[in-house]
Amino acid sequence: MEESYPNIIMYAAPFLIFFAALEVFLAWYQEREYHDRKEVVTSVIVGLVNVAINLALKTLMLFPVVWVYNLVPWRMELNWWMLIPCYIIFDFASYWAHRISHGSRFWWATHVLHHSSDHYNLTVSFRLSWVQGIKLIFFLPVMLFGFHPVIFFVTNQIAVLFQFWVHTEYIKKLPKWVEYIFATPSNHRVHHGSQEQYIDKNYGATFIFWDRMLGTYEPEVEKPKYGITTPLKNKYNPIYVNFHEYIDIVDDVKKAKTFKEKLYFVFGNPTKIAKKKIPKLLRQKKRKIKSQ
Repeated sequence: MEESYPNIIMYAAPFLIFFAALEVFLAWYQEREYHDRKEVVTSVIVGLVNVAINLALKTLMLFPVVWVYNLVPWRMELNWWMLIPCYIIFDFASYWAHRISHGSRFWWATHVLHHSSDHYNLTVSFRLSWVQGIKLIFFLPVMLFGFHPVIFFVTNQIAVLFQFWVHTEYIKKLPKWVEYIFATPSNHRVHHGSQEQYIDKNYGATFIFWDRMLGTYEPEVEKPKYGITTPLKNKYNPIYVNFHEYIDIVDDVKKAKTFKEKLYFVFGNPTKIAKKKIPKLLRQKKRKIKSQ
């Protein structure tokens, strides 16, 4: 099984790097501020380490999918046309995995890296957490349908590749019917916006109609301001941008006075926690200024 399923992302990697580099060159040539050189380097390093981790943990990731497939009595044979229903169901699971990753701080820690860039370009698609493999648990319902493991993993890789092209400012709004169905660059730019009306909107990975159906859709009207609401201390350090939220969680849990408060700082809504902490941070800054 490990030797037989196609590693589409590895084959596509040279094309991804080419188009990302082309975008960097075009933006430089046209004098558009779509990139920060240090952010680009950070994104590339994060992406390369991710590839190495995925290769190293290939067997570990395969095991649960194959195990569930052998467990269910309604497992399906390998038929390529099953990619269609599998992709739709997989994308619905992706929507919820993404939504939960914004609603619970524990899972936000595995996703905040993707939002940490203050610019929006193709290299941002490389910013995927080094511990994102634990999100496989969200796709257990997809596995239980009995899709062949090859179908499951090909679907996963196609879904990942689809999300590459939406991370750009060069593609403006597409025809209405496309914007209505798919998570286009315009729809996904909204998701990366840090304005109040854009926060926690447009979770769809491939299809945006999940957001329309479930009340989380927001059209792109105002130009998004990218990045996270709480600035990072060191946004160019690949290790720090990967794990800074875990560091903050540990720090908050240590300071929490009750067990309930400790649980809240681990699993609570990250947006509400950030808003709760902002007044404290402002008071600390004022104290530092006065002392100086």
